[in-house]
Amino acid sequence: MKVICLPQERSDTFDKLEASKAYVKTKRFRPEETGLRGPHQIKLAKGSRPEYIKLTPYQETCWRILGGFVESRFEPKQDLEDDLVQAHMKIRPEEYLAYVWMSTFIMVIVGVVIGVILGPLLFVLGIMDGLTSIIIAIMLAVVPALLTYFVLLHAPASAKKKRGTKIDAKISGAMSFISAMASADVPVNVIFKELSKQAVYGEVAEEAEWITRDTELLGVDILSAIRAGAARSPSVKFQDFLQGVVTTSTSGGQLKPYFLMKAEQYEKEDKLEMRKNMETLGMLAESFVTVVVAFPLFLVVIMAIMGLISKGGSGFVVTLLYVVVLLMIPISQFGFIFVIWNMEQEGK
Repeated sequence: MKVICLPQERSDTFDKLEASKAYVKTKRFRPEETGLRGPHQIKLAKGSRPEYIKLTPYQETCWRILGGFVESRFEPKQDLEDDLVQAHMKIRPEEYLAYVWMSTFIMVIVGVVIGVILGPLLFVLGIMDGLTSIIIAIMLAVVPALLTYFVLLHAPASAKKKRGTKIDAKISGAMSFISAMASADVPVNVIFKELSKQAVYGEVAEEAEWITRDTELLGVDILSAIRAGAARSPSVKFQDFLQGVVTTSTSGGQLKPYFLMKAEQYEKEDKLEMRKNMETLGMLAESFVTVVVAFPLFLVVIMAIMGLISKGGSGFVVTLLYVVVLLMIPISQFGFIFVIWNMEQEGK
């Protein structure tokens, strides 16, 4: 298939909808006509350039060294491929496995070197006996490598989950945008195209950008593109929305009431989620006052009094007092700060 890319100047606000232009509409072909499509034009915005997927120098080195070994010995699981696609990590499963195994092998070498140097050193200095130093050396060789392997192997699933959380946080505003566009009788493909240009909607705009890529660049019809977008989306809410678009269209229903209904549904769910977060913050505030402020204060006062009235155990009480003031209070404060910060990040 020959693709001709022509520059296109951006126009004013009304022309941005581009609802009346032919090149935003996807032509449908019957299965027997797929070989008769011929060259067609794809108009892109002025200054657009193709994006090439390229490995980092380290990943490329891992693939050159272990690519053949990984392809011959390991079969990538479908779960890993789905996680990479849904996390938008632009790397094949075989290449990612080579990257994981190479990183694990490097950590084994680093751990062995550190263990061989540190183990005898601890024994010579008399800090540990021979058996303990050997155990420490073995742990330094094994534990970092295992941690590296499991962390990197589950990194795509973690990134997919994070993207799904970000999509759920922005889906309510995106549904309002979609319902407003549908109220103006804008075609579905143009709605997703305009949604892909709205960076304020974050990962939802990126999902819409992939759907627009399928329709305008790959020549896929809009319903097939939406169905594929639902399959590769990490958000259950967004999957449900896209599958509902396909079901409503194929069953002869109208999309405008469906979009309005979904916008109202997600707005109510967003309000419930905000109320839940506010209740959680209130509970955390009460816990903070009790655990971090009141309890350490009473504990410090009681331990100070015990240190003054005790005769033989004052040194132990003072040591516990240092532990409470220098360790327990700062760690508990930073723990509450981290929990609140993590809740704020999930809400963005």
